[in-house]
Amino acid sequence: MTTESQPLPTYAEQADAKREAFMAELDDGARQTMGETFARLMASDFGANAINVGDMAPDFTLPNARGGEQRLGDALAQGPVVLNFYRGGWCPFCNLEFRALQQRLPEMQALGARLIGISPETPDNSLATAEKHALQFDVLSDVGNRVAGQYGLEMVVDEAVRPLYLEWGLDIPAANGDDSYVLPIPATYVLDRDGTVRAAYVDKNYTSRMEPEAIVAALRDLAG
Repeated sequence: MTTESQPLPTYAEQADAKREAFMAELDDGARQTMGETFARLMASDFGANAINVGDMAPDFTLPNARGGEQRLGDALAQGPVVLNFYRGGWCPFCNLEFRALQQRLPEMQALGARLIGISPETPDNSLATAEKHALQFDVLSDVGNRVAGQYGLEMVVDEAVRPLYLEWGLDIPAANGDDSYVLPIPATYVLDRDGTVRAAYVDKNYTSRMEPEAIVAALRDLAG
């Protein structure tokens, strides 16, 4: 007797469960601080000028986790590119996203696409992230968020929540090599070979990410 395999949970389902569990563990003070800082973030204008569908993706060259460099234009010369801006390997929601992307990576590659992850972590910390999660896609180091700024994705971590991050072992200055507390808004762009953005997902709610299924669907549309 055979049983049908259960569908894998979506990223959103996993993120909802993680967020609920996390908030349930906080004391009242921390829960209030998180709620207030999140409300300020969502009311901010961070990301208001982010590039979007129909825009041309700015070209860039960044160091990768293995000691080399990657130019976006060179990757596009080989096929479509999926750009994934993430906060860092310290972020539990980025870790969920890594697993979700890895599961669908063979499909992206079969459609001729290259997946490139970008974070402000130093090259050494980017390498540690790639090794810890056994990532099979490129991981680039955007120290100082130069490229994130070109894409309109810079945001600043609220001062009120910074002590909590450190208390939880989330040392952003150590990860990024500076004390600016600037991070990219998590974003995913599907680019066709001429660099035009064909699909985009940008959300200040850093627990929300583009579903890998939607990425694959956008790549299928490009393949025609």
